[in-house]
Amino acid sequence: MRARNTIANKRKKKRTLKKAKGYWGAKSKLYRSAKQAYRKSLLYAFNDRKKKKRNFRRLWISRINAAARKNDMKYSRFIHGLKKADISLNRKMLSEMAIHDEKGFKQLVDIAKKELNG
Repeated sequence: MRARNTIANKRKKKRTLKKAKGYWGAKSKLYRSAKQAYRKSLLYAFNDRKKKKRNFRRLWISRINAAARKNDMKYSRFIHGLKKADISLNRKMLSEMAIHDEKGFKQLVDIAKKELNG
């Protein structure tokens, strides 16, 4: 009789099925389906960690744009004005200012306008 390493194989299958617990239907019951679903889930998790950064940046930019337009200025001109004025605030902080500190944001818009007009 040949050795088939049964204990290790059982342990591996058990581990995989445990990780796939909560998946729908066969994906949580059958080893092969569970293994494929789990691998795919790791791939999605990896990709979405990258996408998360993009999505937040898009959100911050749209918030800044909305606040800048309230003060009669486009986003791109606002950012350009800040760069010319040598003000280096990241988009996350600008977004927070746009929401919570409207007076401070308005001052930044005024500075940007002044820089662009010369």
